[in-house]
Amino acid sequence: MDREKIFILVKKKYGIDPDYPWKDENAVLRHPENKKWFAVILKVGREKLGLSEKGMMDVINVKCEPVLIGSLRTQQGFHPAYHMNKDQWISIRLDGCVPEEQLENLIDLSYQMTMPRKKGKMDKREQR
Repeated sequence: MDREKIFILVKKKYGIDPDYPWKDENAVLRHPENKKWFAVILKVGREKLGLSEKGMMDVINVKCEPVLIGSLRTQQGFHPAYHMNKDQWISIRLDGCVPEEQLENLIDLSYQMTMPRKKGKMDKREQR
């Protein structure tokens, strides 16, 4: 899945368009209510991901459960988050090596994890 397919998916599923906060092609996908990012699509140098090839490539950073991040990093196409908290975010190459269904599920997980909290209801973490 490439960046354009992701933008179409996110628009269809959540009604969200990419935001371009910098003067380049890097895009942020954020909740309209709380402005929290749930994904960032960046063009980065392959060497910054630890790859031996030269050149630039697209990656998507998504928020993820820390327990899941450890196992994902052992799979092809997953890397420690580029320019994000590496305990809570993961970078995923957009070169076709990660199955589209898995990528969609991780985008959805990130979307859910960064959603605005409902007022008046405590979540499980606040009840402890």
